[in-house]
Amino acid sequence: MTTTVTELADPAPYPSQDLSSGALPGVDAEDEAISPEEVESEDRSGDQPATDELSEDGEDEEELGEDGAAAGKGRSRRRTAAKKKHYTDDSIRVYLQEIGRIRLLRADEEIELARKIADLLELERIRDDVFHEKGLWEDPEQVPVSDWAEAVDMVLPAFMRRLYHGRRAKEKMVQSNLRLVVSIAKKYMNRGLSFQDLIQEGSLGLIRAAEKFDHEKGYKFSTYATWWIRQAITRAIADQSRTIRLPVHLYETISRIKKVTKLLSQELGRKPTEEEIATRMEITIEKLRFIAKSAQLPISLETPIGKEEDSRLGDFIESDGETPEDRVAKVLLREDLESVLDTLTPRERDVLKLRYGLDDGRMKTLEEIGQIFNVTRERIRQIEAKALRKLRHPNRNSVLKEYIR
Repeated sequence: MTTTVTELADPAPYPSQDLSSGALPGVDAEDEAISPEEVESEDRSGDQPATDELSEDGEDEEELGEDGAAAGKGRSRRRTAAKKKHYTDDSIRVYLQEIGRIRLLRADEEIELARKIADLLELERIRDDVFHEKGLWEDPEQVPVSDWAEAVDMVLPAFMRRLYHGRRAKEKMVQSNLRLVVSIAKKYMNRGLSFQDLIQEGSLGLIRAAEKFDHEKGYKFSTYATWWIRQAITRAIADQSRTIRLPVHLYETISRIKKVTKLLSQELGRKPTEEEIATRMEITIEKLRFIAKSAQLPISLETPIGKEEDSRLGDFIESDGETPEDRVAKVLLREDLESVLDTLTPRERDVLKLRYGLDDGRMKTLEEIGQIFNVTRERIRQIEAKALRKLRHPNRNSVLKEYIR
């Protein structure tokens, strides 16, 4: 079955953050190189994007006018019905309820927490310096608190309070933005990772954002964290969603192909040809076809076939390998052949094995065998002929005839 590049994207417009093609899970075309500045330009005036309210099923409450509120809720219920099965698991439901109770942070609270986190990171940097300087431990976490406090030039009680406040600030910053992770993770469902895995990977990105956030640059934390969460999720999809892993740069190229295909479809009013896509992307048609082929997902040989689903795909594919029956037949043939050869003299048996490669699969000439036994090639021919006459006797060949019927 040939896959064409024009099959990689739906020509109809779709939301920029919801590429629904099942054949190409991974990085969104719109998320290839989004920076905190670009996120901020989209969401400079609002509060945390899509995190103010989460319904029990994890869906965002959309802002609707009074006239459209009822219709909007109806559409929301219909839209979420198809996805509901993915995250109505009890553990997910409880998790969403728990994080929904956590109050969102005010701007001044974010700044204060960011300062404490920066102080914590400075303490951890000093700890790492102590670890590398003394080299007495296998991991920086093993550095004794007393040595750590001494390196900071603080008494132990004051140091412990400072350390506690820093760690508590980091924990609070992360917990207060977990709804943002859920909001972003929902946009990447049905791409090879479960909803739980998407939340977990996004949470790791959120933690990284809390460590890297610089409040002095004027961005809201949610704006900055969105970039890190998206990156963590898309990288996880690229690394873990496929049986055969594709390099991240190839996922990015696939995303660009989808984006270009969508744009050309809108411009031309039809599906673009391979030549048009390749020209717009400035790549060769051969490379375009290679990428399209690489994007195909593997299909399990256990995939049910037919309405009754009583057959599997593997049943219809001819195997070019050795079947279990063939392997058993070879073992039995080898055993019977050895038993027949044992009725010959040792020299006759050895000559036949060398002549027909019964041991190593390599057939030897009469000259080569003669050199091994230090006799003439004519003498080897005579021994071979005599041995074959013996094997043709009905008492011997009756067993082997079973294998050539």
